[in-house]
Amino acid sequence: MEGGATRLLGIRITPLTRRRWQNFRRNKRGYWSLWIFLGLFLASLGAEGIANDRPILVRFDGHFYFPMVIDYPETTFGGFLETPTEYADPDVKDMIEEKGWIIWPLIPFSYDTVNYELKVPAPAPPSELNWLGTDDQGRDVIARTIYGFRISVLFGLILTVVSSAVGVAAGAVQGYFGGKVDLIFQRVIEMWAGMPQLYLLIILTSVLIPGFWILLGVLLLFSWMSLVGVVRAEFLRARNFDYVRAARALGVSNAVIMFKHILPNAMVATITFLPFILSGGITSLTALDFLGLGLPAGSPSLGELLNQGKDNLQAPWLALTAFFVLATMLSLLIFIGEAVRDAFDPRKTFR
Repeated sequence: MEGGATRLLGIRITPLTRRRWQNFRRNKRGYWSLWIFLGLFLASLGAEGIANDRPILVRFDGHFYFPMVIDYPETTFGGFLETPTEYADPDVKDMIEEKGWIIWPLIPFSYDTVNYELKVPAPAPPSELNWLGTDDQGRDVIARTIYGFRISVLFGLILTVVSSAVGVAAGAVQGYFGGKVDLIFQRVIEMWAGMPQLYLLIILTSVLIPGFWILLGVLLLFSWMSLVGVVRAEFLRARNFDYVRAARALGVSNAVIMFKHILPNAMVATITFLPFILSGGITSLTALDFLGLGLPAGSPSLGELLNQGKDNLQAPWLALTAFFVLATMLSLLIFIGEAVRDAFDPRKTFR
């Protein structure tokens, strides 16, 4: 124990941090939503081991092969082609199983694998092979959902981190210096926020080649403004506190005062907004994909799955799958945000 603080795995835990964690845990809905969301996200990071059209492990003629990480020509398994092995080919399966065995992932389809053995026209309904059916191109829906979930969350996380960093820096400069700096920044933000964002996004995505990083940069043009007002208000309030004036009198630089002394107090309000900014980033990507302005054609996308459900009303499993995945993901993030808000609220106490 050092000054009321304890250490856990080398991390100094203050009584305030401990109280916030206890308040977060007492919000059962948010606490379990955090673990459920982390479990789903970590599982999606290993999507290649869950849904893939390549085996995890192959034993052939006394040797082990790892098709998920290495491309093997068909001649390796007794074929006559030098091209990469098509493990779903019945002839290739028979050749391998004559002298060994195959371990397949839980779902033997990747996000772009077309099932050519469908007995009905695509989109095919759920079956023993395709648990949630296929889309209108014969691709497995559950495989595309897993990969699409991963892309959506990673996109939202990167957008949240970068936009928060830019927004916090802009709000800190505005609030700390005030005066003409604050006035000019506010007018620029008001003009930028008043621009029709959807039309600008449509124009930019039609001119630029769509891609993960292009979309990230385009959405970053507007998402950074979400935290400026909160951080600006905290800096305006704290810039004339006694400890700030004392630091100035001691010759401490403005950058040190801003980011070492004032920013930790402003981060309390900032952190409570992060889950909501994350859910907004995921929703923005989904909306662009739904409109056909998002990721390149063929990419696993929840918005593209929603669009297919709109175009194929006779296949309700497409729209229902995308809806339930998005509803569950966004609900979990909102519950986490509510728990974080309660944890950082000094007026919130639990008995």
